[in-house]
Amino acid sequence: MNSDFAHRQISRRSWLLAGLTVPLLSARSTGNLSFAFDGDDLHVAAPQLHFLSGRPLARLQDGATVVFISQLTIFRDDRGTVWRRNPERLTVSYDVWEEKFSVILGSTNRRVSRLSASAAETWCLSNLAISALGMEPDQPFWFRLDLRTADPKDLSAVVGDPGISISALIELFSRKPGADQDQWTGYAGPLRLSKLPRISARRTRNG
Repeated sequence: MNSDFAHRQISRRSWLLAGLTVPLLSARSTGNLSFAFDGDDLHVAAPQLHFLSGRPLARLQDGATVVFISQLTIFRDDRGTVWRRNPERLTVSYDVWEEKFSVILGSTNRRVSRLSASAAETWCLSNLAISALGMEPDQPFWFRLDLRTADPKDLSAVVGDPGISISALIELFSRKPGADQDQWTGYAGPLRLSKLPRISARRTRNG
């Protein structure tokens, strides 16, 4: 990555379109991950990740609501020492008449509607972020993105009145997906905040 460009302030839209990618070391249908830093939070984009397809899309087109559970994890080293995790819930529905998607972000109840599949996927990922406060700019770190469809049994264990149970979420992602579940995983590193493009700060959920 060009170091001059990495320190330039760019808009979030420009970053999403720029394709500043780090190859995944382990992935299922996710292509490459892109990273940016806004001074507080680390943001990720995965332009080649198309999770509104296959079985999830078929369920949506049949009128079902599909819930995706995500987790962003920052590791201190390549041995998997966890530094910080941030879980999230994304609830997706589909209007069969308009052929458009709607999404509700679990932690803030933010919602958007009348999106194409690609726009809905971009919206979901662009609203995922994890706090990098306390990390030194040149400290190397590793990153993992997990995304999984959740069945009602999983949701009852992971999501409750206090919010998302991190321990239940860790246990969920430690298991192989069920026969009717889909999971995508992306891993990248080493990364350094000082080498990432900077974007304008915006309201996010710190993990």
